[in-house]
Amino acid sequence: MRKHSQTMLQLIGMVKPLMGVMLLAIFLGVLGFLSATAISTITALGLVNLAKGEAVGNYVITALIVAGLVRGPLRYGEQMCNHYIAFKILAIMRSRVFTVLRTLAPAKLEGKDKGNLIALITSDIELLEVFYAHTISPMAIATVYSVVAVIFLYTLSPFMALYALMAYVIMGIVVPVYLSGRNRDLGLQGRNKNGILSGKVLDGLRGLREILQYRGEERYLRQLNGATDDAIRVGRKLSRETGFGGAFTTAVLSVLHLGLFVLGGFLYTKGLAAGSDVIVAIVFIMSSYGPTLALSALGNTLQVTFASGNRVLDLLEETPQVEEKTDGIDTSFDGADLHDVSFSYGDELILKNMSLAVEKGKILGLQGKSGSGKSTILRLLMRFWDVDSGEVSISNENIHNINTSNLRDMESFMTQESQLFNDTIANNLRIAKADADDGELEAACRDASIHDFIMSLPQGYDTPVGEMGSKLSSGERQRLGLARAFLHDAPFLLLDEPTSNLDSLNEAIILKSLQAKKKDVTVLMVSHRASSLKIADEVIEMESYRAS
Repeated sequence: MRKHSQTMLQLIGMVKPLMGVMLLAIFLGVLGFLSATAISTITALGLVNLAKGEAVGNYVITALIVAGLVRGPLRYGEQMCNHYIAFKILAIMRSRVFTVLRTLAPAKLEGKDKGNLIALITSDIELLEVFYAHTISPMAIATVYSVVAVIFLYTLSPFMALYALMAYVIMGIVVPVYLSGRNRDLGLQGRNKNGILSGKVLDGLRGLREILQYRGEERYLRQLNGATDDAIRVGRKLSRETGFGGAFTTAVLSVLHLGLFVLGGFLYTKGLAAGSDVIVAIVFIMSSYGPTLALSALGNTLQVTFASGNRVLDLLEETPQVEEKTDGIDTSFDGADLHDVSFSYGDELILKNMSLAVEKGKILGLQGKSGSGKSTILRLLMRFWDVDSGEVSISNENIHNINTSNLRDMESFMTQESQLFNDTIANNLRIAKADADDGELEAACRDASIHDFIMSLPQGYDTPVGEMGSKLSSGERQRLGLARAFLHDAPFLLLDEPTSNLDSLNEAIILKSLQAKKKDVTVLMVSHRASSLKIADEVIEMESYRAS
């Protein structure tokens, strides 16, 4: 597991593009704390002068007024800079996470818990706001401020300066390191438990209909309550650690105050420092713990922050199972081939020595039992996975050598369950072709036998489909998925059960459209329906290629 120091350095490294803003925040923060300390110190100095029978100069009053007036604006400026940095980096981080997820999909992403991914993208990244807004800058501010404070105290008493340095190290380093080291895995446990809880909630929302249908409410609630209780137990431990951290910090600070008074009395009685210098030094030190106390308070918070940071960094550092090709070749489609291909999901061998030729301008059907590898072939042609052995080629070129963008342009892939986004019909279609005009949308939808249905809706193509297409039937979602595949206008069409949810009339319309496209489009179609495969020029039975 990554050490906290490693996590911190990696997270700090992301600030580099915003270093100018960070330096400004540090500068404003140091000035702000110095002005706050100056108020009490100047006041103490004025009282000492009054005790000596000396008049309080106008400069003292002026300094107090200036310090009081600038403290607020300086603090505001520091916080504004810190939060700008935090929100900017979090936006960049979300973009990077999505980019990584895109490169991991689908080979690695399919095996990941979606609830954990949701928790990572949302709450884990949000928790890092504490680090960027309330950790990096305060650490630098505390360091610079402490150096300035020690130098000032040295002019009053070297002994007081040495004591202050020791106190700053204790409060700013020793205490937060000790507190963050207590149950250092507790934060990670908390993030993991919350991820499991998010997954359970997501499962319940997706499967609510089935839960109600089969009267599984009590069973699901037991599971949900169990996941909730696990998260609460870890949360309580973290709360206890937070409470202990506050009490411990207060106790250490009290001991340091006591030691400060003892040292001041000793220096005065032994004639090692003037009484006025001792008083000013004591007041200064007691009012100077603000920057280091801010670090002490982070001790327990950093447990959760580092846990979230580790989860995010682990994902960002994860290598894709299939690397995208960007320095390869571009080609045009002239047929596809699988030669002696073997492939497995983990330890399960799916295809063994599979060879297949897809001629340009033909419709090829794949038929076989579930699990025979039909859908796998389509995914291998899309290069969602790489083969264990053998070769997959497009236009007699190994797809390993073809740029991924070019491969995606040549192929249009319709899965069994077309994913629809919570948006309008038109925008869901334009995922396939962002600049498609209304005429192109209509043509694709007519080919997919969905245009008339869309026009019957009050808002037509501007109709929202609902979350995951919930406002549409399974057949309507399937036809929209097929329309999206047509709109992509690729020369190689990969269809996985394109008519499984359709009635015979809509099936016939779509099959007619596919036949009409033969001169421009090559089709590889997986189907259990014998009626759908009637348009195929050839049907391949998959049983002989299934690994035994």
